[in-house]
Amino acid sequence: MSVIRSSDIGNYLYCRRAWWYKKQGFESENQAEFTAGTEIHRQHGRKVLASNLSRSLGLILLFIALILLVAYCTAQLL
Repeated sequence: MSVIRSSDIGNYLYCRRAWWYKKQGFESENQAEFTAGTEIHRQHGRKVLASNLSRSLGLILLFIALILLVAYCTAQLL
């Protein structure tokens, strides 16, 4: 009895015929496209990570600026 993995289920739901061919041992003819798609996904993942880090840094700097503004206004009133 073979083990069913979640990726097998995903592949089956995406394309039953491709899943069956893979189970029969047939190699896909578009390996270059798969490799290119994998690289595009990696690049996109890096961009998303950089975007999230930039946004977090921006929010931290905004919070610091607001604290400094409140401190400055308080000092001017006293």
